[in-house]
Amino acid sequence: GLACDLADPDGLRRTLQAVRPGVIINAAAYTQVERAEQEPELAQAINADAPGLMASEAERLGAWLVHYSTDYVFDGSKDRAWTETDPTHPLNAYGRSKLAGEQAVRATSSRHLVLRTSWVHAARGGNFIRNILRTAAEKPAFDVVSDQWGAPTSAALLADATAHMLRAVAGRADESRGERLGERLDLGGLYHCTASGSTKWQAYAQFVVDEALQRGWKLAATAQRISPARTADRTGGARRPLNSRLDCSKLQAAFGLTLPDWRSLVRRTIDAMTVPTASP
Repeated sequence: GLACDLADPDGLRRTLQAVRPGVIINAAAYTQVERAEQEPELAQAINADAPGLMASEAERLGAWLVHYSTDYVFDGSKDRAWTETDPTHPLNAYGRSKLAGEQAVRATSSRHLVLRTSWVHAARGGNFIRNILRTAAEKPAFDVVSDQWGAPTSAALLADATAHMLRAVAGRADESRGERLGERLDLGGLYHCTASGSTKWQAYAQFVVDEALQRGWKLAATAQRISPARTADRTGGARRPLNSRLDCSKLQAAFGLTLPDWRSLVRRTIDAMTVPTASP
């Protein structure tokens, strides 16, 4: 495949024009929430300008664009799960850049799926599960914030949901009837997509450690040794929403999807991981 730097608009445009894709899936982003406070221009370039350019090229090509956004477009002040029609109010530079990106996509591309999600995890890459297991392998006790709500969501779920949605919207052959089904532009738009259920970071960390220990992993910490911390007591850094729960009923109704519980997805991620070891 062709390498592409999202911070290089000319290079990104040349790549899209050379490939001429029928579907563009933008799974890349600047996700360093703390660092974005010091590098807002870079976060804006990758999270907002690049998706806007993709949307423009997608519109020119007649291509569908899938773009992933975040719970951080909200300020966390609501006491219930956020819907797609709730007003946005990001608290930090990362959230502002992601909001600008989804707005650019929605304003420019007539064939788009924007999926807001939260607390993404996978067996590889940097994410909460890997960080917690690494910490638990090295430290017998530590604390995790206990007043932020959300739904841990696997990258695998997002991939499966995306594939299902694209089959529904982008037009496909009906082999049983020998005909081509047309596009469903009415199904395009903004959706929330997370696992079902919700938890807090501390309880999530305790669940991860418990599951790993049940699988025979050698860790220095146990779930009981993970103590609670308050967001307000964490000094400095980016502000973060306390309530990141997303209402996914629009997605489930439009596409006939049943979203699995977050615990089952976390178990699958742990099963796919290599056991971390303590640093020498």
